[in-house]
Amino acid sequence: MAIELLYFAWVREALGRDAETIEPPDGVETVDALIDWLAARGGGYAEALADKERLRVAIDQEFAGFDAPLAGVREIALFPPVTGG
Repeated sequence: MAIELLYFAWVREALGRDAETIEPPDGVETVDALIDWLAARGGGYAEALADKERLRVAIDQEFAGFDAPLAGVREIALFPPVTGG
């Protein structure tokens, strides 16, 4: 199950990339587990994804929670909270 990950704002800057395609290993079945798996890769991932309170998620261009399942997902975007103005 290949998933396109999109990174925005400081998440993108910390990772040094704006997108990548990944195949999560067996057992990674939710957004929360995916973020933990990515953070375990170390480097910029650990830094950018350490504090989930600073992240928002969209799945296939719809806001989602960290408990959302990955089954059938094609795209996940990770970004900071959006402020008005």
